[in-house]
Amino acid sequence: MIKQAIIPLAGLGTRLLPLTSVFAKELLPINGKPGIEYILDECIDAGIKEVIFIISKKKIMIKKYFYNDKFYKDIIRRKKDPRIIAEYNKILKYKKMIKFVFQDKPLGTGDAVLKTKKFIKDKYFLMLLPDDLIIKKNCSKSMIHIHQKFKSSVMASMKVNKKDVSRWGIYSVKNRIDNKNFIIKSVIEKPSIKQAPSNNAVIGRYILPKTIFNKLTKLKPSKGGEIHITDAIQLLINDNNDFVGHNFSGKYLDCGTMSGYINSTLEIAKK
Repeated sequence: MIKQAIIPLAGLGTRLLPLTSVFAKELLPINGKPGIEYILDECIDAGIKEVIFIISKKKIMIKKYFYNDKFYKDIIRRKKDPRIIAEYNKILKYKKMIKFVFQDKPLGTGDAVLKTKKFIKDKYFLMLLPDDLIIKKNCSKSMIHIHQKFKSSVMASMKVNKKDVSRWGIYSVKNRIDNKNFIIKSVIEKPSIKQAPSNNAVIGRYILPKTIFNKLTKLKPSKGGEIHITDAIQLLINDNNDFVGHNFSGKYLDCGTMSGYINSTLEIAKK
């Protein structure tokens, strides 16, 4: 059973400027609740017991959000407000399961994953990218079920508009397992429209093997001067490790752009 998850949070959030010039994008409210809490709730519901946050010194406010005990205790002592007490208890529950590691240079998701190497205990772990919210059905839970069934790595996927392929890792299909799942032949990180093997995109949920650290330690920065997790995944695929693409059933929300962030609030408010 997968019990650990990692969440890269060190990104600068330039697509959400000017908000992110002073505020961590993962703490921006979506329908009155910080975006990171939706990700944590997904993890808890999927049976995850420990979550590792990868942050930078510029994003230290994320840690402060979960370690603001004196502030809450002072207010609760004065007000005894049931809503504030409930919020504080929720944050305490989150805090018990979170560890923090630091990525001080923005060298890509692959480098962020590598920072967690000494904390990962089991053969497989879950990674969630916080820009990608999936609502209405727990994507991580369904991916863990697929992992248990096929004993392989799993990546969430969905079809995207061909003109938008350069925003995602794009895969080609080796063979289909059923109408929801398939074996991935290759993954290309943010290809041009001409380079893209399909319009099937890897969305920000991954179940990865611990062996990926061996590949990451040998990778040199590629496109954009970053170490890309998809490059390490491709090396594992080349070594005949199966990666299952899973077409998830929930609704995808992009919180990484200003228009997507606004739309996410509107969509969640409908629930």
